[in-house]
Amino acid sequence: MPIKYARSLTGHRRTVSANRHLGLTLAFVAGATNAGGFLAVKQYTSHMTGMVSSMADNLVLGGYELVFDAAGAILSFLLGAACTALMVNYVRRQRLYSEYALPLLLEATLLLVFGVLGARLQSVQGLFVPITVMLLCFIMGLQNAVITKLSHSEIRTTHMTGNLTDIGIELGRLIYWNADRDQPKVLANRARLRLLGSLVVCFFTGGVVGAIGFARMGFVSTVPLAALLCVMAIVPTVDDLLRVIARMRKKRGPARG
Repeated sequence: MPIKYARSLTGHRRTVSANRHLGLTLAFVAGATNAGGFLAVKQYTSHMTGMVSSMADNLVLGGYELVFDAAGAILSFLLGAACTALMVNYVRRQRLYSEYALPLLLEATLLLVFGVLGARLQSVQGLFVPITVMLLCFIMGLQNAVITKLSHSEIRTTHMTGNLTDIGIELGRLIYWNADRDQPKVLANRARLRLLGSLVVCFFTGGVVGAIGFARMGFVSTVPLAALLCVMAIVPTVDDLLRVIARMRKKRGPARG
């Protein structure tokens, strides 16, 4: 991946094109992680709507253990999103430019941990749920917060409910018959419709790849996903590291002979 392109994907300066390319890539990663994770931990870890519904149902039905299971997953997702917010705001306060790259680099690291140690972590209990479930939910919250912040909530990659809703709205506008010429025309945003459709396709494709990968290779199938995220996020991170080193040298002043 060219350095300039990698810097534009996850760097500080955002463009519509960069947001779109990053969103499509992250939708693929989320789909693969979600589907492969389901085969690993027997539940979808990006579906917080289902988790909240599960808590309500099981609370009424007396399945209190399942209530705590869902609570542990939801808390992990929330902590992931909070972690992104902390990292983004801290980096901005330091006048650096890797605020979006660092959370993705952390996501890559956690996916690598899941891929290498997932089989051993399956039996380790976390907060009400296995540590593997907490790890995947944390990753999903982390990623969802990144793309939400940089796109100002216009792009969603870890869950498709909102995207499918927006597709339905745009399709309704597309087929609307503007019979009354005296009224403003109802027009679909075709560019947005293409983006939304592409996000769903990338998420689905990632799901297929993730399911096949886990079925054939097991936990290690997430390692290529981690590598992809690392390649996208490493350039702005290295740029900031060089900035920090330059600042430290400047504070120390010229070396004495």
